[in-house]
Amino acid sequence: MNATILHESRGRIRLQLRQKQMTLAQADLLEAWIQGKSWCRQVTVHERTCCVILYYDGTRQAVLNEIRHFSWQEAERTTALPAHSSRALNREFEEKLVAKVVCKAACTLFLPSPLRIARILWHMIPFVRRGLRCLLRRRIKVELLDALSISISACRRDFGTAGMVMFLLEVGELLEEWTRKKSVADLARCMSLNVDRVWLRTAQGEVLVPVSQIQPGDAVVVRAGGIIPVDGLVLEGEVTVNQASLTGESIPVPKRPGGAVYAGTVVEEGECVLEVKQASGQSRYDQIVHMIEQSEQMKSEAESKAANLADKLVPYTFAGSLLSFALTRNVTRALSVLMVDFSCALKLAMPLAVLSAMREAGKSHITVKGGKFLEAVAAADTIVFDKTGTLTRGTPGVAHVHSALPELAPQQLHLLTAAAERRSEHPLGKAIVRDAGTRDIPEAEDFRMLPGRGVSARVDGHALLAGNAALLQDNGIALSPTDKEEAQRALDAGQSLVYVALDGRFAGFIALADSLRNTAAATLQGLRDAGVSTMLLTGDNEAAAHSVSAGLALDGVRANCLPADKLEWIADSQRQERPVCMIGDGINDAPALKKAFVGVAMGGIGSDIAVDAADMALVHDDIKELPHIFALSRRMMRTITLNLSFSMILNFAAIFLAMGGLLSPVLGALVHNAGSVLVIINSALLLNWRHKEAGR
Repeated sequence: MNATILHESRGRIRLQLRQKQMTLAQADLLEAWIQGKSWCRQVTVHERTCCVILYYDGTRQAVLNEIRHFSWQEAERTTALPAHSSRALNREFEEKLVAKVVCKAACTLFLPSPLRIARILWHMIPFVRRGLRCLLRRRIKVELLDALSISISACRRDFGTAGMVMFLLEVGELLEEWTRKKSVADLARCMSLNVDRVWLRTAQGEVLVPVSQIQPGDAVVVRAGGIIPVDGLVLEGEVTVNQASLTGESIPVPKRPGGAVYAGTVVEEGECVLEVKQASGQSRYDQIVHMIEQSEQMKSEAESKAANLADKLVPYTFAGSLLSFALTRNVTRALSVLMVDFSCALKLAMPLAVLSAMREAGKSHITVKGGKFLEAVAAADTIVFDKTGTLTRGTPGVAHVHSALPELAPQQLHLLTAAAERRSEHPLGKAIVRDAGTRDIPEAEDFRMLPGRGVSARVDGHALLAGNAALLQDNGIALSPTDKEEAQRALDAGQSLVYVALDGRFAGFIALADSLRNTAAATLQGLRDAGVSTMLLTGDNEAAAHSVSAGLALDGVRANCLPADKLEWIADSQRQERPVCMIGDGINDAPALKKAFVGVAMGGIGSDIAVDAADMALVHDDIKELPHIFALSRRMMRTITLNLSFSMILNFAAIFLAMGGLLSPVLGALVHNAGSVLVIINSALLLNWRHKEAGR
């Protein structure tokens, strides 16, 4: 890159590219390339001035060396442009706004009066048409108020007022459209995979094609460091895939031919050819965008109330205008009242607050299917948890090892058992091997699976049996009273036991349990601080359920719950008019998730049925963001209430001022738009509010 350093301070550099102009695509490409570097904390590219403002970690020289070797050709080959860029949207509306202001100024300054009047009359046509449409439908809405105000001004030959009112209304409409489109685009972009081209294997070799052209059955090549663009099956090669973005697994998963891979996961090692199973447009990202588009059909109750309130207040504005004219016989005052209406601020404030909250939730890896569900979370006073896979990891781990032989240390017993279980497909056997770690596990011989019992093998010259109590009973191996007491204590704690025998003698047992998530305790404390009660409904046994409840200080617990039992508990809570939020991860949780006041699914390891049934999904399979979503939803409702109150007070004050002759029609239109802009700003403050409060 050929650039000049304009200014720099510790961890910050401002660069000026030595080129005359930069396209929008180049600006997006350069920004994406820099964002992909490990040292980049934040970067902003200004395409108009060809400037780059970069905040970085690490050494200055390392950063400058990489920037020095940047080339557009290499960046195009290695960097995917964002699928949804707001840069083009901003440019479009900036140009529209500037063009409108310049055109208004030029016409006012340079057009002769007859042409200026003709232009105003031409511009009146859409406003009058919308007003007449309201009359024909027998509806008194803001469009009718606007049409009356503009038409009466024109009839009074006050074309300056009519033109200025139309200009302010058009600017307000433009700002509203810009804000709404940007909010939706930002929400979609934060969930985007940012993959636009893939290597397609053809008879002629590998071809770089847009991801939109990929169809089911195509063969796509993905190399180390690449993002898997679509769902599919591995055809050739062996790779290690990081699925943390989808399942929350911290350890990359090996994938061999026949293994399933999913869009959004990353190939860390190796190279593979995958067969496309779902074309672009049917993956996680596209489903989320579809939900965003459909969210207008799932507006919150507050949004609906605000829209209805706005429409109901229009007749009162109209009546106020007539009353002002009847009392004062002053047309200007009546027109001023007509120009002050509630609808724009009220109708705009609610959707923008909801969209801002949904975008903030998306940045915290929480997918929300509609604004009404955020409102439901704000009202919920109880959250019901499933246990396995929600509060716990969902996979067993070694809790402790009990050795019954004095000459055999627990660690040695663990290694011997891991050797015998190495070829086992049982989840408990896999957990024993996994938790043995990288220690030297001896080799096992004569391995045999004993269905319904366990395994047998020869390890270090010893005949080893590992399995359940029935395996020991079948082989005539008994436990001493002390060992029985130790085993019973583990069973009472909800742990699963793998009994081990060496050379016909009971050697001890390995106790396994589904461990709590690292974030579970802090999450529940955060919920309690927010005034939310916590309840556990699980199909697990009493011992396991109460063990988890005691460790997390839950407010209530019910064990041995079938799906019907969970559903009945939720239904009973609703009959008592208790707003309950349910969070679960499995197929058995789907009925309760659907029935609950608001359902939250573990979007990583959770089943597709559970995610479809729920109203929200935790994309990264981590419950730590639950306190944040409760706090965010409640802040959203406070923002909506503040917007409503502010809009009502401002517009009522403006109406009284207009009736008193202290507000002209132009100022009335200005107040009308100023209220909308202030509401937009207040709604936008929902973005990043948590980070700002944390001082980040």
